[in-house]
Amino acid sequence: MPDNDSDLLMQVARTLRRRWSAAYAPIGLTPHQARALRVTGEHNGLRLSAIADALRISPRSATEVVDALQEADLVTRHPDPTDRRAILVTVTASGKRTLDTLTDARTKDADDFFSRLTDEERAALRDILGKLVR
Repeated sequence: MPDNDSDLLMQVARTLRRRWSAAYAPIGLTPHQARALRVTGEHNGLRLSAIADALRISPRSATEVVDALQEADLVTRHPDPTDRRAILVTVTASGKRTLDTLTDARTKDADDFFSRLTDEERAALRDILGKLVR
């Protein structure tokens, strides 16, 4: 077991990431692609730079992630009506269905992962983690 809190928290985060990767594999998406789809789905059109910021990756890497999503017909690109030089990325109907599947997979996996905690422990964990992200 890690000997400090931050290492323990990172170990939990890596464990969750591996689990999500396994849950997304049957859908054909990587964790980055799944997160980009989720971020894009939360907005009605998002610029690539905003996707890169949300994923904390370079714009070039965001372009590659969005290219893969577009190739899978999960997102589409179109000109921003407020700035014709900019491109907006939006989720397609197929992307929305995939997003629903991803959400279900994450929810089921989270329920399984956190099932070893009591309801009180889960509430306490949410409170503690909420304090740390503020």
